[in-house]
Amino acid sequence: MTGASAEADLYAIAEARHPDPFAVLGPHVTERGLAIRVMRPGAESVTLTRRDAPEVPMVRRHAAGIFEAEIPAVREIIDYRLRVTYPFGHTVEIDDPYRYGRVISDYDLYLFTEGRHTRIYDRLGAHHLRLGEADGVHFGVWAPNAVRVSVVGEFNGWDGRVHPMRLLGPTGVWEIFVPEARLGHRYKLELLSRTGEVLLKSDPFGVEFEVTPLSASIVANPVHVWKDDEWMEGRERAGSWFDRPMAVYEVHLGSWARVPEEGYRFLTYRELAAQLIPYVKQMGYTHIELLPVMEHPFSGSWGYQVIGFYAPTSRFGPPQDFKFFVDSCHQHGIGIILDWVPGHFPKDAHGLARFDGTSLFEHADPRQGEHRDWGTLIFNYGRNEVRNFLLANALFWLHEYHVDGVRVDAVASMLYLDYSRKEGEWVPNRFGGRENLDAVEFLRQLNTLTHGEQVGSITVAEESTSWPSVSRPTYLGGLGFTYKWNMGWMNDILEYVHQDPVHRRWHHRHLTFSMMYAWSENFILPFSHDEVVHGKGSMFAKIPGDEWQKAATLRALYGFMYAHPGKKLMFMGCEFGQRREWNHDVSLDWHLLDAPLHGGLRRFVRDLNHAYSSEPSLHQVDFDPSGFTWIDCNDNENSVVAFLRRARTPGDFVVAVVNFTPVIRDGYRIGVPRDGAYIEVMNSDAGAYGGSNHGNRGIVFTEPIASHGHQDSLRLSLPPLGFLLLKPGG
Repeated sequence: MTGASAEADLYAIAEARHPDPFAVLGPHVTERGLAIRVMRPGAESVTLTRRDAPEVPMVRRHAAGIFEAEIPAVREIIDYRLRVTYPFGHTVEIDDPYRYGRVISDYDLYLFTEGRHTRIYDRLGAHHLRLGEADGVHFGVWAPNAVRVSVVGEFNGWDGRVHPMRLLGPTGVWEIFVPEARLGHRYKLELLSRTGEVLLKSDPFGVEFEVTPLSASIVANPVHVWKDDEWMEGRERAGSWFDRPMAVYEVHLGSWARVPEEGYRFLTYRELAAQLIPYVKQMGYTHIELLPVMEHPFSGSWGYQVIGFYAPTSRFGPPQDFKFFVDSCHQHGIGIILDWVPGHFPKDAHGLARFDGTSLFEHADPRQGEHRDWGTLIFNYGRNEVRNFLLANALFWLHEYHVDGVRVDAVASMLYLDYSRKEGEWVPNRFGGRENLDAVEFLRQLNTLTHGEQVGSITVAEESTSWPSVSRPTYLGGLGFTYKWNMGWMNDILEYVHQDPVHRRWHHRHLTFSMMYAWSENFILPFSHDEVVHGKGSMFAKIPGDEWQKAATLRALYGFMYAHPGKKLMFMGCEFGQRREWNHDVSLDWHLLDAPLHGGLRRFVRDLNHAYSSEPSLHQVDFDPSGFTWIDCNDNENSVVAFLRRARTPGDFVVAVVNFTPVIRDGYRIGVPRDGAYIEVMNSDAGAYGGSNHGNRGIVFTEPIASHGHQDSLRLSLPPLGFLLLKPGG
């Protein structure tokens, strides 16, 4: 290696700005034999060693620590090691990463650039593997506009000059195999931008991170021996949750409960498995939905501003412990849904923002690439590699962590180019419209892939507009989600119960309007975390009246929710009437359960969940009008509604009646389709629930008096602010 160009290459390597370090470093066959070069900043000397061959002292070619040796007459790449001596006699023997060839194949690169590599996370990121006789870590990253990318970490003194990576052609993918790296090593990626800026980034595909506020990625292989075969096989065999009970408990892991004896620290994933799972099982919920567990720097974002899309947060333990948590849920018959945030990401310097010095993951134009309300950036769904990053991420959680589904956050912000923007602050699509066509295609691909590759998994859209066919198949023109949150029902019913009971007669439409569109989507009825933050108050605080009326109204409201068509979701704390607004920094107020009204409310929700799961008529036909019939939806004067829920089996039905005033209504008549006895399956006014024990003594018989289009009717005693669930039989 001689001449001006050679000297320029050495200077570029020494200054960590060479675009192709593998062309200079490592072994190279020359006319004279084999030349080997190494960059070891701070080394006093380097010696090349081989088995059954003399040692070869290397010659310093550059003061920054570039050494070279020539082995005459050798015309092939050989196995060798490097003995590096540092000041004060410290000597280490290392393998040379620059003697190893490529790991990522051309086919991998082709699929990635096409946006179709569903397991790209197996190629990019950090992976402990064995090449030949060497153990080490392979690093891969996508950074097409970087001049140089290096991996830095504990194994190289965080020095970007030591391990610059190989660029794999025009794909923008860089890679290197580092024999010195090991599981548990902390690392980052150092990138030199085209403008000369040196950037230090966490790994976009990193599977474990340091605990915030630290931000390095960690080389990890979170091995777990799964024991949930029965659950996973059953999920695939059943294929759909449409005709099964689905009562979801929404949880923020950091504030469900803490450990007061130890400074109110978080529970770990394993402690949560021991405490949260039995609670959810006892309460009768079928699923836990977790606010995003993906690694995020700011706890106040509740996980909705993600840095590590492929890493469960280290706040609660290592990734293998999160696998243990999911596995434990499945072994106890509980499904896991993750909130997932493909709509935006934060601007933190170590994250995805301007990753290689350019707007790589986001749009460059702030009219397309920035949520100013949230201070976050928007993914560029039109770019194949970005779309691949997100699609593979959804599959990663379903496959590697066995989760049962994802709830996609803020779908409306993805669908509309003018979302929360004034005129002139957004760019129309190619047809002049406001729809984000790239995002629409991305969501359709998401649902097609997840449903196809993970049969029985679900996707849920948090979508607050009237976009049509959100939960209809893509082949029918829909977005393909399994379910959509029914935000309209939630807003209407909360507006209704917020009214003083004497005024509810004037707001009766809020109680009944949801049935005008109930079959347009596959709905989940949510009382989510969003309804108990930002000054909205707790569910308990939303209700007018004294404490007894608040608790009674919540019982009636939850009864109406569970009898109404649609799957169910309830945020933690709502089940026992948390009094204060949710605070992510502290535990729920579990001491409230000592109060009869709060303990009674929790017992009611527990029994309601069990009744919901055991009665086919309450869950089997949620998305077809054959499963629902009004008995009377017009009694606004008394603020009472009555309706039937039907199962698939002919003659299997229940009757739900809700009285939303504090007035006892004796002799209240409703028509029913069958004569005989009706068992009072649920009465929200039972004394065990904190009620006044007003009702029908557990059973009521029809009278041959026509009412509401039926020949027979029931003469009921409706409890104040009460919910009744009746079933023929007995």
